[in-house]
Amino acid sequence: MLILDDWEGELRASPGADRLRQLADVTVLDSPLADVPDTELADVRVVLAIRERTRFDVAMLDRLPLLELILQTGGHAYHIDLDEAARRGIAVPLWRRHDACEAAMRELTFGLMIAALRKFPEAHHSLGTGRWPGLLGGTLRGRRLGVLGMGLQGAAVARLGQAFDMDVVAWARPGSRAATDDGVPRLPLEELLGTSDVVSIHLRLTAESRGLLDAAKLSKMKPGSVLINTARGAIVDENALAEVLQDGPLQSAGLDVFTTEPLPEDSPLRTLSNVVLTPHIGWTVREAFAEFALGAAGQLEDYLASRLDPRELAFTPAVRRRPDAVGGVLLPQ
Repeated sequence: MLILDDWEGELRASPGADRLRQLADVTVLDSPLADVPDTELADVRVVLAIRERTRFDVAMLDRLPLLELILQTGGHAYHIDLDEAARRGIAVPLWRRHDACEAAMRELTFGLMIAALRKFPEAHHSLGTGRWPGLLGGTLRGRRLGVLGMGLQGAAVARLGQAFDMDVVAWARPGSRAATDDGVPRLPLEELLGTSDVVSIHLRLTAESRGLLDAAKLSKMKPGSVLINTARGAIVDENALAEVLQDGPLQSAGLDVFTTEPLPEDSPLRTLSNVVLTPHIGWTVREAFAEFALGAAGQLEDYLASRLDPRELAFTPAVRRRPDAVGGVLLPQ
């Protein structure tokens, strides 16, 4: 088993990693998998992926001929060629019980809101250059918060917005199964954008949500409003975003995610003083890494006992059982 991309060294020292070592011969990598010689990958059957740090395309899967299980520590698997994984009989269970991740994400969401409204980046830069600026900011209290997406994360952000005495409204994508009896009014997207002081994105990246906030929609946002994105960068047209941040109507933005990561050095977003940028750190907290390892250990135990629940898999129908597999999925009778 390989534990991938443990850049911070958090997984190797966690209690969950000790459980994993009781189940498998574990090697922990703190450098890219691309740097590992093919000869050292020939016997690998299980990998634990840290979110989307390593891409599993056909070429990478070819380097892992015996791979049968990718323990995916996220609730999605954008970085894995799932069609190819299914064809090869590789099980890809997702991890959706992210108590620490969910807490970290919503805390960062409000951190970005406050930083944008109170102009933290400008204040920090000014003090660093010897100035003492008189900056005029604003409070969350009394402002309208528009939440895009009312799944687990969006609903939690909506509740926190109410705790900040904000006027909370929401938009849910057509066909969403999110509950609507939560006391949060649902508005058409255009109305939400045009009346919200703060818009916070909490949508999955799908064909429908990709590019959802394009130039036309961004131009219709309320003058002086703030956009927060801790979901997926590709939901927003970044070039159009840079324009409305310079020319209006947006006052500022707080961004943790970007279409291309790392954010290119020539991105105009890097040069704007009214943008708070963080390098996709919404989930990178110690508590989350501890959960990742414990969750992976439980899923590996289930897999080795051939009782991994197919409802946890990233694709359906349930992965076929490879004849040489050391474990399996609890297939329907």
